[in-house]
Amino acid sequence: MDDALLKRIDRLESRNEILELIAKYCKSCDDRDVPLLRSIFTEDAVVVSQDGMMEGIGRDGIMEMYRKRFEVLAISVHWTHDNIITFDENDPDRATGECFCHAESHRNGQTLVGSLRYDDEYRRTNGVWQFSKRTLKFLYYVPVEEYGEALGSKKRMRAYGDQRVSDYPETFECYNNWARHYEGA
Repeated sequence: MDDALLKRIDRLESRNEILELIAKYCKSCDDRDVPLLRSIFTEDAVVVSQDGMMEGIGRDGIMEMYRKRFEVLAISVHWTHDNIITFDENDPDRATGECFCHAESHRNGQTLVGSLRYDDEYRRTNGVWQFSKRTLKFLYYVPVEEYGEALGSKKRMRAYGDQRVSDYPETFECYNNWARHYEGA
């Protein structure tokens, strides 16, 4: 086989392995499968949320962050929808991605619903794809009884006892300026 074909095969296999990695994240969080969760992060990985409520530096720091979350979470369910994966042209063992997700959870006696995106960095080490960075960005994270009203507000972050402006889409240039593409049409 020529090098170009081998590269294409590697990309296809890697894409499937990264999609499985993303599914393992959901499974490990919802099942509280701590060994599985630990296995999907590189030793030097970072997990943060754009709103600053989550921060885990290094695998041990990430595991401590999730321990604290699991202590207050009852049941949770995460499901991912679409994934955009981009491979590094200069390094076949690195990729980035954007993962679209919904989540439901019960925390401190309150049922919450959320919609978020993960900005990911993936790294293949010893033939295994893992997360090297995961940044959570929330469209909304609200008590279920506030869901309808929250969608009509910029303050869609309501899971922590206050109301905060959401991470997106209002921060996206394209969201704020879409109409200019139709001017004069």
